[in-house]
Amino acid sequence: MPRSAPPSSLPAIITGASAGIGADLARVFTRNGHPLALLARDVPRLEALARELAAPGGAQPLVLGLDLEAPDAPARLAAFLRTQDFEPGILVNNAGFGLLGPAAETDPGRQIAMIDLNVRALTALTLQFLPQIAARRGAIMNVASTASFFPGPGMAVYYASKAFVRSFSEALAHELRESGVRVSALCPGPTATEFFDRAGARNASLSTLAMMPSMRVAEAGYSGLMAGKRVVVPGLANRLLTTFAPLAPAALVLRAIARLQMSRR
Repeated sequence: MPRSAPPSSLPAIITGASAGIGADLARVFTRNGHPLALLARDVPRLEALARELAAPGGAQPLVLGLDLEAPDAPARLAAFLRTQDFEPGILVNNAGFGLLGPAAETDPGRQIAMIDLNVRALTALTLQFLPQIAARRGAIMNVASTASFFPGPGMAVYYASKAFVRSFSEALAHELRESGVRVSALCPGPTATEFFDRAGARNASLSTLAMMPSMRVAEAGYSGLMAGKRVVVPGLANRLLTTFAPLAPAALVLRAIARLQMSRR
């Protein structure tokens, strides 16, 4: 079956939309004419973003405060969207977080919560809305990371969770290749967002890193999704890293990543 035209105006769900990459993805999707449903736990920030995105005299994006770590979150979201007559054609799984520190020294409950959000919720939302997306020949963007290409001592569970996201996305893209549905894994490197603060980074030298603006990441992700790219790695340096670093000896890569995480503590 030939690939459909880009889903350029289909309604889109964006999770983790209250800040950072998620908020900028909402801006990019709005700029390209997509009605939006925005999800996050921080409702005041979501509402402020919705007001910003509303066209003069037009409808604002839908806003729902939802804890995606809850097992019933996908069903609750689907029920909410039905009450709003919102038929999604695009799903952007952006919600997620990381934790800095050795697995044995980091709160087990928070590490399991990270798996719940980064892996289980992403998978559950994808499966919940896949029939509607397939019917509309739409698209799915799953936000992974350059971390997905490596093991990550010092952030072991986070790196592993993003490896799942990239693997799942690439496999799903292959399975759906004849359906007209696009599936992309967006794999940004260090980005100027609140991520490192939430992860527990305390080293002020992080501010000197050459972090990519979140809008550049969002624009690259949207363009890649519309072009049908399975994996989108924004930035030449990040593309070189993810292409050549995995070819280095594993012991060398592990030591380098462990030193990097130690420098952030």
